[in-house]
Amino acid sequence: MPTYKQQYNKKYGFKLSEGHTLKEISDKTGYTVQGLKTIYKKGMGAFNTNPQSVRKHIKTPEAWGMSRVYASINPKSKSYQIDKSHLKLKKKKVKSCDCDNKYKKDKKSDCGC
Repeated sequence: MPTYKQQYNKKYGFKLSEGHTLKEISDKTGYTVQGLKTIYKKGMGAFNTNPQSVRKHIKTPEAWGMSRVYASINPKSKSYQIDKSHLKLKKKKVKSCDCDNKYKKDKKSDCGC
């Protein structure tokens, strides 16, 4: 059974063992970095406050935090149900026209911006 990290890597075409930053995960998934940071910190806190819940091969709070992030972005995981309130999609930027083109008010003409 592949890990959530391996499932993420397969979905987005990376090598199965490749690691990613929160920014990279944010760029691929469309979730905000701030939401992913919150989930990461929850994972690190769980490592420190509830060590019996951590798998034996996970040795650092940072690794457990990233494990939680990978699990939380997968809708099939229990972590997704718990952490989905933190997973906010990024707002799309709307391009505005800043030119002084005299045709921009003319509805028949496109200012080209």
